[in-house]
Amino acid sequence: MKKTDIFRSAIFAGICIGVAGFGYLVNPTIGMFLFIFGLATVVQYRLKLFTGTAGWVENRSDMLDLLIILLGNMLGCLLVSLLARCSAQNLTAAAETVLDKRLANGWWRSGLLSVGCGFLMTTAVNFARKSKQFGDWVPLLLAVPLFIHCGFPHCIADTFYYMTCSPQTLFAQPLFWLLYPAIIIGNFLGCNLYKVFLRKQYRE
Repeated sequence: MKKTDIFRSAIFAGICIGVAGFGYLVNPTIGMFLFIFGLATVVQYRLKLFTGTAGWVENRSDMLDLLIILLGNMLGCLLVSLLARCSAQNLTAAAETVLDKRLANGWWRSGLLSVGCGFLMTTAVNFARKSKQFGDWVPLLLAVPLFIHCGFPHCIADTFYYMTCSPQTLFAQPLFWLLYPAIIIGNFLGCNLYKVFLRKQYRE
């Protein structure tokens, strides 16, 4: 797949997750379930999402693709965050609440919790992409509300939330520059847990 095609697909994936995050900020209780739309769309269209790809990285070329995907996902989230500023609802305040919770928990704790999200996302995507019957989609339908309910950070969803915060609030937080990389790394590690514990089965 060409790098330009990967980047374009990643932007669309970021838009899908951003729209799902939009719904979550409007109403977190309902949005926790509506967020399923984002990942389901990514899987159905086989879009390039960081947490849907990180578990299949095998070499340097794959790592470069993953970086391109991360940047494309960020751009897609940025586009939706600009749309969020047109909403009559105060989504900026809702997004800053998410940021405050992450910062209050600490960058390293948030990083550790994000491992759980990576684990759930790889499980969900692995089942759904091999789906032969509706039951194969059950892990995806459960994984999304589960990671939100548990407070496991998702680096792309968080990208949307952070970009929806006011720049003054975001950049006034020195710990943000430790928080965000920790979440990305945690997601990556969680996506690759299978390679540690189920290496043979993982390749089948």
